[in-house]
Amino acid sequence: MAVFFVPKERYDLADLRRIVSILRSEEGCPWDREQTHESIRSDFIEEVYEAVDAIDCKDTDSLEEELGDVLLQVVFHTVIEEEQSHFTMEDVITGVCEKMILRHPHVFADQKVSGTEEVLENWEEIKNRSKGTKTAAETLRRVPSCYPALMRGQKLIKRAEKAGISFSKDFFLSRAEECFSKLKSGEEGDFASLLLFLCGYAHEAGLSAELLLSEENKRFIEAFEQAERTVTESGKEISSVSPDTLVELDVHLR
Repeated sequence: MAVFFVPKERYDLADLRRIVSILRSEEGCPWDREQTHESIRSDFIEEVYEAVDAIDCKDTDSLEEELGDVLLQVVFHTVIEEEQSHFTMEDVITGVCEKMILRHPHVFADQKVSGTEEVLENWEEIKNRSKGTKTAAETLRRVPSCYPALMRGQKLIKRAEKAGISFSKDFFLSRAEECFSKLKSGEEGDFASLLLFLCGYAHEAGLSAELLLSEENKRFIEAFEQAERTVTESGKEISSVSPDTLVELDVHLR
């Protein structure tokens, strides 16, 4: 027998919460009922990436859908915790509202700021104070280990710099050159250090290593597609394309 639920033309957050609760109930869906935080962890990450992809593609329709999928993940994880009486959706919403009010004293209180830079400095100071951070190392450890490695490496360097370490583009470039020289001589153990130093160089240059590599990946795909199309039209196999040709096409697409 179907669960009683009256369809509507427009739904709100309370409706989504109820739908997920129904799906998790004994009268609901066996699959939804079996899920845990751990089993749908990767789904959460994938949905966020798909939303970001819609932003990158400037696809408003897809973004609307993907944000809904992200919201579903938020509600699903919250309902799991509600079932254990750990916290509720109201607790989640209250927490983030309080955080926004606390970290914007220049808006919700009488603090004065000179501009964006001071806003960011205040945000970090309030954040550390509210989390009871006592050492600079703690700020590094709080960078999630599940971040993409390039993004995490750059954030770690940024926080080390905020703690007082004086880095420079020249420092990271010289260190990267040292590692690259060792790689050329067969010492592959320095490859990880090379990547981290390149992340540092990107940070000092005001660039995003993660975003740049993502854009380069897209260009590589486009270059490969162009090369494949060309050789197919000439009756040849993709194996006839030289690496140099791919690189030249990639450079041309910049």
